[in-house]
Amino acid sequence: MPEISILKNLPDVSFIDGATVEDIRREMVADYEAFMSQVTGCPLALDRASPHRMELYAAAAQLYHALQYIDRAGKQNLLKYSYSEFLDNLAAFKGLSREPEAAATTTLRFTLSAARKTAAGIPVGTRAAVPEWSVFFATTRYMEIPAGEISVDVPASCTVTGDAGNNLAIGELSKLVDPIPYMASVANITMTAGGAEVESDDHLAERICLFPGSYSTAGPEASYRYHAKTFNVNVGDVVVVSDQAAGAVDLYFLMADGSKPPEEMITGLENYLRDNNIRPMTDLVRVAAPAEVEYSINLTYYINRSDSSRAVDIQTAVAAAVGKYAAWQRAIGRDINPSKLGEMVMAAGAKRVEMTAPANQIVGAKSVAVLTGQAVHYGGLEDD
Repeated sequence: MPEISILKNLPDVSFIDGATVEDIRREMVADYEAFMSQVTGCPLALDRASPHRMELYAAAAQLYHALQYIDRAGKQNLLKYSYSEFLDNLAAFKGLSREPEAAATTTLRFTLSAARKTAAGIPVGTRAAVPEWSVFFATTRYMEIPAGEISVDVPASCTVTGDAGNNLAIGELSKLVDPIPYMASVANITMTAGGAEVESDDHLAERICLFPGSYSTAGPEASYRYHAKTFNVNVGDVVVVSDQAAGAVDLYFLMADGSKPPEEMITGLENYLRDNNIRPMTDLVRVAAPAEVEYSINLTYYINRSDSSRAVDIQTAVAAAVGKYAAWQRAIGRDINPSKLGEMVMAAGAKRVEMTAPANQIVGAKSVAVLTGQAVHYGGLEDD
């Protein structure tokens, strides 16, 4: 999420000038000593064990607590810091609201045991499920298998919202829960996708950042990216290009977890973006998953002998660093960069790294690097 990175890299601000509880204590003690000295005419310095100093310290803690609320109140007006209901109220200034939970969708193919002379109706709400599984998909439109034909494809959505219904492979929904006469089988012909939890703070903040681009009717990149993010909260990295024929817009995207989007998501987003209230009438919008450029990881790392007491922790940190690198590398248009991998492994505590893969490689603006395998070896301890 590039917009989120921009927000996080903005300078920090403090609405209480960075005051700490020690600052409040020091000021209160100084003010007390100055006031009492002025009133009595005798210099006063409170001992560290003075009951009056303890009373001032207790009051300072409460005052600092109140200052924290003041600081938070100010920061909730800034997108960098805003969260939860505060962020919802910031979004309202743009006419936006947090996206609710959404149900996964797919297309079910209903097949008769044999062609019939009359049409076979499939009622709305007809359910299919994975055998021995409790998540159901129900049809969302009444459809019929015409006389003389044997099958029909019907849109369906999961009966529960959230991501529980995502990523079912083609053919897994094979149990017809609500029997229909003469119906021999049912199966999903697309991978299930689109189910989402309530929109996260980061995703909503990014949409707020992108929202000004939606004002234009000229089809700028920011506008298409904003609408792609609005389509579904599971949409992650988005790249928009127009380097083909005039008026042709190509949008490539990944899911929020970095995975390749299934056809159901690609088709749904393409249809959504082709709405005349979103795209300029002169634009031909095409949506696709980015091309995949495969790479592998093969490295051996060593640990300083002086760090032997932390060797197990460092090995765990290195494994985590390799995973973070794979996630970082999976961004559309990001070239394969082994230097970044070496940097992350070293930052995890390794002394040095010997790497045979990956190699530097140009990925291209419409492609994404995909890790196909990894071999990470610990070479042992070495002298500093």
